[in-house]
Amino acid sequence: MSEEADKDQKTEAPTPKRRKDAIEKGDVLQSRELGTALVIVGGAIWIAMAGPMMLGALQDMLADALTFDASALRNFQPGEIALRLVGMVAVPLILLFAITIAAAIGTPAALGSLGFRSKAYAFKASKLNPMSGLKRMFGMHGVIELVKSIAKVILLGSVAVWLLLDQSTALVGLAAQDLNAALGDVGRTFTLAILIMALALALIALVDVPAQIMQRMGRLRMSKQEIKDEHKQTEGSPELKAALRRRQHEMVRNSARAAVQDATVVLTNPTHFAVALRYRPGVDPAPFIVAKGKGETAQAIREMAGEANVPMLSYPQLTRALYFTARTGQVIREDLYMAVAAILAFVFNLDAALASGAAQPRVDVPENARFDEKGRPQP
Repeated sequence: MSEEADKDQKTEAPTPKRRKDAIEKGDVLQSRELGTALVIVGGAIWIAMAGPMMLGALQDMLADALTFDASALRNFQPGEIALRLVGMVAVPLILLFAITIAAAIGTPAALGSLGFRSKAYAFKASKLNPMSGLKRMFGMHGVIELVKSIAKVILLGSVAVWLLLDQSTALVGLAAQDLNAALGDVGRTFTLAILIMALALALIALVDVPAQIMQRMGRLRMSKQEIKDEHKQTEGSPELKAALRRRQHEMVRNSARAAVQDATVVLTNPTHFAVALRYRPGVDPAPFIVAKGKGETAQAIREMAGEANVPMLSYPQLTRALYFTARTGQVIREDLYMAVAAILAFVFNLDAALASGAAQPRVDVPENARFDEKGRPQP
């Protein structure tokens, strides 16, 4: 019972496949606090840098709108006037929109979750289940979000109270100042407040991002049984792999059967490689390869050669040389003619050689045609 419980406990780190599947389904690292902080920080930067430009543009727009003469009445062009007035504030507004869009896109980009995932928008019946909604609201995730919201309200409220107390003297003295000076002080105070609140939100985001990483890792954790099941799905069960090997073996046999039956001799490694050669005097200009293979393909060639009574001889070095220097249907390389000719002469007189007890001939393979089992040249 204890072993079964251990199998169901999600104690293992998520596999790459689990992470990939989660991303495709839309389960990516997200932080609303980081998104809000980046947008507010961007807005605060815009206010600090482009705010005076915006105020100046509004003043110019208002002055231009309220200034007119007789010619303006005679040649009244509302479209042209509206375009000119809007153009005065267009640059600051475009800059604001650009900063906001960059902040909105920068949030998922910074978290590595930028992208469109169609499965995230697919219909899910579980989203319509009221019990699932209640579980999200009153479960651990809901409690965490509630605590975060309360902490955020307390932090931002404390910052706001501190800021008001700090600026209270300056705000009370605005009534005694000149209008332009008072408006300038209000603008500076407002800019300072926005910057401080943006920094407070950034502090919340710095805490929220690690928390979101931990929560997502908790959601993606797997049990030992889930890892075993995933491995079976990825690699396939032993029975399925055995059936696939049998099927591949049969396909290889069927495709090479006719070629091997037409071969003059089959050279082997003796187990890793097999090369089937054909040479008919007066028909073929030179020996050429009708089939070759290694591993299971080599085994299939040897089996078919045995069924067709095609002579098989073991020449490891020469077999590898033929395998790595010529393709199926291609004439063998010229520097291997002598070695292959000696073997073919032995095969053509095989009955007499066996009757007399003669051993198969020894052959020399040129140094530039010597390879190991991985096809690397041998010294």
